Amino acid sequence: MALFLLAFGVWSWLLWPTFLRNILGDEQSWSNGSPTAFLWVHVVIAVVSLVLGTVIGVLGWRAHRANRRS
Repeated sequence: MALFLLAFGVWSWLLWPTFLRNILGDEQSWSNGSPTAFLWVHVVIAVVSLVLGTVIGVLGWRAHRANRRS
């Protein structure tokens, strides 16, 4: 289970930055140089996912280290 959590954290950091770059380049994200609701919603989703991925990855890393010690 620890390795699954760790892999989830790594996967989040591989997936979401790419998604965010794609959203920032999308024409629906901007209207006359200003960010749209489409952009803000997706930025919030990406940030929350990165935070959760980080927390889950850290928990997985700690569990993996604890399993190796015992």
